[in-house]
Amino acid sequence: MKKFGKLLLIGVLTMGLALSVIGCAEKDADNKAAAPKPVLKVGSETTYPPFEFASDQGGEYIGFDMDLIRAIGAAEGYDVKITTLGFDALIPAVQAGNIDCCISAMTIKEDRAKVIDFSKPYFQAGLIIAVDQKTENINTLDDLKGKRLAAEVATTGLDTSNKIKAQDPKTSVKVFDSVGEAFMELEKGGVDAVINDMPVTAYYIDTKGKDKVKMVGQVFAADDKYGIGVKKGNTEVLNKINSGLDKIKANGEYDKIYKKWFGEQK
Repeated sequence: MKKFGKLLLIGVLTMGLALSVIGCAEKDADNKAAAPKPVLKVGSETTYPPFEFASDQGGEYIGFDMDLIRAIGAAEGYDVKITTLGFDALIPAVQAGNIDCCISAMTIKEDRAKVIDFSKPYFQAGLIIAVDQKTENINTLDDLKGKRLAAEVATTGLDTSNKIKAQDPKTSVKVFDSVGEAFMELEKGGVDAVINDMPVTAYYIDTKGKDKVKMVGQVFAADDKYGIGVKKGNTEVLNKINSGLDKIKANGEYDKIYKKWFGEQK
């Protein structure tokens, strides 16, 4: 009986130890599962529909770029935190390390690429001229010489406007913090034309500018491509973004996002 009791005690102790080990293993697994994801801090100028803008319901940032960066983040295991900044403040914020990257329909340009690094291109846009619905005498860039132009600060549309002014000093250029303000100035007759990215202009005409504004002429600077900006030399974040972009293009998520905002790709 004594021998049986000892064996029973040893068995109970062994079982208890095994359960304790299993419990610890499960707790460790739970702790690992509950570990927070790294945060990708993203900056964007969020008044540029359909790429980035605030939803009417709750103020969440939505749009093509917003869906894209969230999908890239998810593919690479990040939680994405989006901060809204002025367009001209995005590159300085990246350089200072206040944000990890910026996505804001930003054209990859030589002067920008000297101060920040860009991801692989993710969108091809181009520029277009927008005028009042009743305007008949503007169709080309040459027609804009001597006219009153408007564009958003630090954009390729502003670059083009300034080049026209350089060719004809009679041209005036008004600069706005957002393209929506530029379009409002056009609608009230304060300027003759707005030069801006074609997809954004088309979206505005289909929504707020319906029956007020129209596009004229052909798309120009059609080879312009958008990229995601990161701090110069930050290869860790750049490689993660490029890897995530490759993944969502391969698994069809990019196509779904594109179709959501622009319809089928042509």
